[in-house]
Amino acid sequence: MDVRRLRVNELKEELQQRGLDTRGLKAELAERLQAALENEGPEDRGPYGGGGGGPRPYQQRQADGHYGSHHTADQIEPQGGYQSFVHSSVKQENEIGYERRPLEQSQPFAHTAMKIEVKQEEVTPGFRAPDNLQHQSRKRTYDERGRGYYEHREERRGRSPQPPAEDDEEAFDDTVVAIDTYNCDLHFKVARDRYSGYPLTIEGFAFLWSGARATYGVTRGRVCFEMKINEEIAVKHLPASEPDPHVVRIGWSLDSCSTQLGEEPYSYGFGGTGKKSSSCKFENYGEPFAENDIIGCFIDFESGNDIQMSFAKNGRPLGVAYRVRRELVGGQAFFPHVLVKNCAIEFNFGQRDEPYFPVPPGYKFIQHVPLHERVRGTIGPKNKSECEMLMMVGLPGAGKTTWAMKHSEANPSKKYNILGTNAIMDKMKVMGLRRQRNYAGRWDVLIQQATQCLNRLIQIAARKKRNYILDQTNVYGTAQRRKMRPFEGFQRKAVIICPTDDDLKERTIKRTDEEGKDVPDHAVLEMKANFTLPEAGDFLNEVIYIELQREEAEKLVREYIEEGKRAGPSPEKRFDNRGGGFRGRGGGGGGGGGGG
Repeated sequence: MDVRRLRVNELKEELQQRGLDTRGLKAELAERLQAALENEGPEDRGPYGGGGGGPRPYQQRQADGHYGSHHTADQIEPQGGYQSFVHSSVKQENEIGYERRPLEQSQPFAHTAMKIEVKQEEVTPGFRAPDNLQHQSRKRTYDERGRGYYEHREERRGRSPQPPAEDDEEAFDDTVVAIDTYNCDLHFKVARDRYSGYPLTIEGFAFLWSGARATYGVTRGRVCFEMKINEEIAVKHLPASEPDPHVVRIGWSLDSCSTQLGEEPYSYGFGGTGKKSSSCKFENYGEPFAENDIIGCFIDFESGNDIQMSFAKNGRPLGVAYRVRRELVGGQAFFPHVLVKNCAIEFNFGQRDEPYFPVPPGYKFIQHVPLHERVRGTIGPKNKSECEMLMMVGLPGAGKTTWAMKHSEANPSKKYNILGTNAIMDKMKVMGLRRQRNYAGRWDVLIQQATQCLNRLIQIAARKKRNYILDQTNVYGTAQRRKMRPFEGFQRKAVIICPTDDDLKERTIKRTDEEGKDVPDHAVLEMKANFTLPEAGDFLNEVIYIELQREEAEKLVREYIEEGKRAGPSPEKRFDNRGGGFRGRGGGGGGGGGGG
């Protein structure tokens, strides 16, 4: 593609397909597109590049009021607030510099060979995968395509994306009960009116649950709210085998609970499948509900020693769903909470002139509860300098995810968002259970979709004032810098986990037993050969060592690098023509994630 020959409308179309800003003069548009082209392979380029990248669908509200699939990438939200899906078309998150590939529209999980991304980073001279790996088929075997494999591929990407524009929300009356833009998933889109929202549904996001809580909770009285399912968003790219592609779970939870309603203690949900759930225990309750149904949610603190929760469908009471011992809660407030999968919803907290259905005697809408009797949910950081981005650094199986979860639990006030494929898979649960390798579709394709979702979430995260833990290997020096660049202004810290060799072997065996072979041997060897211990400086404020401290970790990493070099022949043989070997810096062979 010759960017200089494109007209302004063609430049804007190419930028829009990549989710980039389409504003500016022609020279600025051309420069922005050229930078994007240099960061992607030929197969990713659009119609003017002849690469066959094809259209990139996303969900946008059409003129008839429905969400349809449009052939553009995610678009930038207008500055100054969220776009209401009630009164105007909804635009999605801007994503910069990360690979975006659409799902196949026909037979999305067919048994096709996976395309392997070309290596773009420098590899330590002398490293090559062992000969016994070079002569194997270039196709990854079923068992080797775990989440760590695709994470390994993403580690080796090239140019750094430009820091994204920061989301500046409009001023909003904080005394009003509304959807909390801080206490919701990154992929849950809140409308400008703050009473309605929907989840991202493009590509692998259609597999994910997306949750949000209200800004205020209650500890007394008899309180209610209503929720309407406005639309079941079209997700034709999902396989026919996907269970319950459209479902909503509604209820109450504590501020300390995760967004996964009904999957932990003190989190109580009623789902559209006609089941209630708490602590991942699902029981029959009420009846199913779907598009255009309205669910009334009621909580009663005045029924003796129990807190009672009940629901109604379209004005018809369904009976008491939960009785919670008051002393177990310890005076904590319960907040309205919704968890959706491919559905657009709308709340009535009491802001409507009239409720959808009459309220039972003695109950009042949560908005009508006096402000001093309501409890405000956790308020997020005011500016980026108060936000943390903790970047985990360590080999697969080192214990990064375990540390991240424990650190998050030990610091509940910071409400860390853990960014990792493991966290993504937790949001793909079916009836509270994680999808296992006996999943009906292609497991490796599902993992790949999770990795692509993660790339998008990282870009969305850089625009939100929150605290994050980036739960990936992050062993490549160039990858460390690239991933931290969008979070400029945050308190950026590296958390390095280098266990002893014996501990690493033990943890790797345990992980393999639990999850299957996650990362092929050649990929681990390449990580070792390129392991870089970051230092505090221009893109990191602090470096923290969790197990082996700096001196011991540096010694261990030197051993890793030597082990990686010994895994292959001398540098002069790196350019041979045998199948699977490196063929220079962009090599498409063994050790680069594409060969075997």
